[in-house]
Amino acid sequence: MLTGPDAVLANLKASGKKALLAELASRGATLFKLDERRLFDRLLERERLGSTGIGGGIAIPHARLSTLAKPVGLFARLAQPIDFDAIDERPVDIVFLLTAPEGAGADHLKALARVSRLLRDRSLVEKLRATESADALYALLVESSIQAQSAA
Repeated sequence: MLTGPDAVLANLKASGKKALLAELASRGATLFKLDERRLFDRLLERERLGSTGIGGGIAIPHARLSTLAKPVGLFARLAQPIDFDAIDERPVDIVFLLTAPEGAGADHLKALARVSRLLRDRSLVEKLRATESADALYALLVESSIQAQSAA
């Protein structure tokens, strides 16, 4: 789902949830050639249904867009944790934006489950929080994803 190291943001600064979603929409629009406003609106619509802050300082905002051919993601480690209305009320500092095609019901859910499983690995999350460079974060995520797939 991560298209390369350019899909990883280390030390992203955001003042709050809406500002973070706007920044992710901007980066995602550039990286995946999407309409920034449409992506931002879809992310906000999803958050209105309930926070995508899954607990433990982690959020997985997600949206479906008709212009995508396959699920793609963007990972961000925040410079400072922000309030994200997470289910455990803890601030968020690890974020994985997942975007999927409009009609990708099962594929979207599988991708969401894969990201969720990956980020439930406490050891991985500790390493992600301790890693400074985008390249190193990308390597950790890819390696962990490969290991998770081979274990499944």
